[in-house]
Amino acid sequence: MPRSNSVPAPQSVAKIVTRSELQNCEAWRHAFHNKCKDHRYYEIVEETVQGGFDYRYLRLEDGFGKTRAIQPVFFVRQNLIEGVPGKISSIVGRVRKVLPRFLTMRVLMVGCAAGTGDLSACDETDESWVANALQASLSTYARQNKASLVVLKDFPATYRSKLETFPLNGYTRIPSMPMTRLPLPYHNWDDYFRTLSKATRKDLRRKFRKAEQAPKIELEVVSDITALVDEVYPLYLAVHERSPLKFETLTKDYFRTIGQRVPERARFFIWRQLGKIVAFSFCLVCDDKIYDECIGLDYSVALDLHLYFYTLRDILSWALEQGLKYYYSNPLNYEPKLHLDCELVPLDLYVMHTSQLLNPIFRRLIKYLGPTRHDPVLARFPNADQL
Repeated sequence: MPRSNSVPAPQSVAKIVTRSELQNCEAWRHAFHNKCKDHRYYEIVEETVQGGFDYRYLRLEDGFGKTRAIQPVFFVRQNLIEGVPGKISSIVGRVRKVLPRFLTMRVLMVGCAAGTGDLSACDETDESWVANALQASLSTYARQNKASLVVLKDFPATYRSKLETFPLNGYTRIPSMPMTRLPLPYHNWDDYFRTLSKATRKDLRRKFRKAEQAPKIELEVVSDITALVDEVYPLYLAVHERSPLKFETLTKDYFRTIGQRVPERARFFIWRQLGKIVAFSFCLVCDDKIYDECIGLDYSVALDLHLYFYTLRDILSWALEQGLKYYYSNPLNYEPKLHLDCELVPLDLYVMHTSQLLNPIFRRLIKYLGPTRHDPVLARFPNADQL
């Protein structure tokens, strides 16, 4: 099927555009206007984030020609067993020595390459209309571009009622690796600390003593990391390479640009010991929430000094001083978050094979490949049933 610049549907049309075509588009500036990661963030991601992504935007128009949303999408070749441990991964690894693309597929993804997904309605009351328009056009657009799968990536569970049209039309909803959230109805760190279990308090005191016996660690908070990016970036890579799940790799340009274009939201926490940066964390502050996006650690000292917990204490203390009400953390590393009384923030994947013949089989198979099936800690969270 030849490629087209538009995909018509009964009550809408999706026009495919590039970011350069959106520069003077008023609707693009209204898309995501009520989200923490607004249109500026999507522009930064396209310019700076690595991962083999081919970015596009769907300008969704109604029957009167009015633009009601501009939804970012991208194509990527995805490893279907990313994060699956044990025998399955080992067997597939051997097969890929002969067939390198075994169990990988070209995927049309809806959402953000470096973050959770959102519907991009220019008017928030149009989100259900946007969901219906997307459902009507995505599979056609995917087939036009030889993509085998359509995936709505990491959409918060709060969208489930708006996105119910997808499971009713051939998509399977499976849980993605969730974020976590810690409500902050506390005056300060000590107030929060007293609410933790006795065992957790004892463990944290031991960890903090270790750091306090070492040379002093000092904290600085800035909104622009440009002058320090060469020092902090290797620390980010050190943590990133240890992660069992890797989708995107942030770049130096990403960290530089986010602080320059979104200075009112970007916060970089930098910890130094004897003048050397030993840890950093990049956060976004939006309304009464702080989102901990990524961390970087100097592993020559990080494990010995328990810097993960030391840095978390400083971030929470700072957030409480600012009067923020919620701390959000990105997926993975769930064991300490469980003991720190965090709750899960479910994220969903909506997945469909573009072949009508194969999709019924794929819908059964994909449930066994879901990433949350292989993390035993998740089931121990009090709200795990919400996944």
